[in-house]
Amino acid sequence: MPLLAARDLAVGHGERVLIRGVDFRLAPGRVLCVLGPNGAGKTTLFRTLLGLIPAASGQVLLGADPIDRLSRRQIAARLAHVPQALANPFAFTARDIVLMGAAARLGAFARPGRPETARAMAAMQDLGIADLATADLALLSGGQRQLVLIARALAQDAAALVMDEPTASLDFANRRQVGQAIRRLAGNGRGVILSSHDPDHAAALADEVLLVNRAGVLALGPAPEVMTAANLSRLYGIAIGRTETADGRLHFH
Repeated sequence: MPLLAARDLAVGHGERVLIRGVDFRLAPGRVLCVLGPNGAGKTTLFRTLLGLIPAASGQVLLGADPIDRLSRRQIAARLAHVPQALANPFAFTARDIVLMGAAARLGAFARPGRPETARAMAAMQDLGIADLATADLALLSGGQRQLVLIARALAQDAAALVMDEPTASLDFANRRQVGQAIRRLAGNGRGVILSSHDPDHAAALADEVLLVNRAGVLALGPAPEVMTAANLSRLYGIAIGRTETADGRLHFH
């Protein structure tokens, strides 16, 4: 049973459909990357997968259950979201943010207690950022803030994570740090679906890749098979070359 699946899914805004024919099954321990240029509809796809906007047609399934038949609390128990960035108008500490994930399953007026606090700190410890617990989120680096958001999702204790361009605007060191955290999550049995517009990033992280552009779905399958020079040239509308290192790593130029 996949953690998250799409069946002949079409997504868009109102009558305007951006992507049609999305079919995938996200298994435990796997990373699926949705790769495509800006404006291809990746964020709209992810909002649909999260149940925040309705599908134009087709289905999103959490396990065997259509997501539109589940409550927000039921969805939160199975699916967590890591956004590109977090608007932070208040002086939250890193632990405050992670605790929000640990408390996601509580009732509207319930307050987090010791179990939720312990789960939040365990998530930060697992990602190596426990020392940032009392730090002001606004004073952290971009990579540290992104790790805090991943810890928030981890504290939610959901089996599947949806990450919308989790390394966007990060420098090389922070991208590598966040990428290593994503692979650790998969190694611990979670399923991760993330979006990117960087082929090198997708090749480094993903087990499978879904290629989408304004024309729709171009390909889905194992990263080395799908990420050919021909497919990526079609995806971006420019000539793209592919090289492979001796240890099997892919690079695109």
